[in-house]
Amino acid sequence: MVVSTVTEEPETPDIDGRPIDIEVVSDSTDTALLMRQGTSTRVEIDAATTRIIGHLNMLLAEELGADTDPVVQEQFSKAYNLLELTQRPTAATPAFGAFSYLRDVATVTRRLLWIYAQGIGADVA
Repeated sequence: MVVSTVTEEPETPDIDGRPIDIEVVSDSTDTALLMRQGTSTRVEIDAATTRIIGHLNMLLAEELGADTDPVVQEQFSKAYNLLELTQRPTAATPAFGAFSYLRDVATVTRRLLWIYAQGIGADVA
């Protein structure tokens, strides 16, 4: 039997030190950008949006040169604007609006992924 004391920290993985999985983010953005409004349900659009926002938030936490590179600054600005709660679709938003938002978020995420990959020397399709 293992007994833990108050002074011991539980073992948890360090997610801050892990690199972003370029393939997973790339596949997610590809899938989102290949979706078609006429054949995608609102549930599918919302699920894809949630997934892409998660990837976008991870990329925004990375040091991509936003302090010095105007191209990166522009992408960060677009990303932060999209992530504003007032910009996000709600349950009352028509499907077209939610779909358009998904495409915008996926596009910015894809651009930041490319910048991230260039910084670590990986290829992004």
